[in-house]
Amino acid sequence: MAELLFFTGTMDSGKSTLALQMDHNHAARGRTGLIFSQHDRAGANMLSSRLGLSTGAIEVDDDLDFWEVIVERATAGQHIDYLICDEAQFYSSAQVEQLARVVDEMDIDVFAFGITSDFRTELFPGSKRLVELADRVQVLQVEALCWCGRRATINARVVDGTMVVEGEQVVVGDVASAEVGIVEYEVLCRRHYMRRMTSHAARAASPSPALLPFDLDVCPLPPQPVTQPGAASD
Repeated sequence: MAELLFFTGTMDSGKSTLALQMDHNHAARGRTGLIFSQHDRAGANMLSSRLGLSTGAIEVDDDLDFWEVIVERATAGQHIDYLICDEAQFYSSAQVEQLARVVDEMDIDVFAFGITSDFRTELFPGSKRLVELADRVQVLQVEALCWCGRRATINARVVDGTMVVEGEQVVVGDVASAEVGIVEYEVLCRRHYMRRMTSHAARAASPSPALLPFDLDVCPLPPQPVTQPGAASD
């Protein structure tokens, strides 16, 4: 019986590598699949991993309807056993529901891969709906590490060297633009995310290049908003 599976983890946890491996394993057993991705680091119509592996993919834009794509191909005589859906956090809630319908009504396995929450620690709409609808949710066992060596659980956004917690939910990393600046992402443990302490900030605060400030006392909390005396509160 077909299933909707959601494999999730932070950056550097091997999601795209696993997606490529699963496609290889199923294809090697004579199964036929389709690969989908969105906002891949290698560009449109690609699924790539940080290890350098890549393959072609169908780009998922806002207008793509998974149900219509599969029905159209099946009507044309193409047999499909499974779908590989990478960067699924960017899919809309409606598109995730279409994937669930493909599983239930066409008996096609769907393997979705994506990050659960964004740089603000808020759920992506696609990931939220996948958690709600998936037959199984599997957190990848390859742990990404914060600069301090602890398990990283949060994807932080860094713009022009400074960590930010406000802005558009979807901004592609490793790019530069006049409107945004140089955008990068770094995985952090919760403690250092809450303290806005990226690896760059840690090195800047360190008294020696060979010594990073692991202790709480030298990892300052970000300044809190100052409430003016007599200010109204909700």
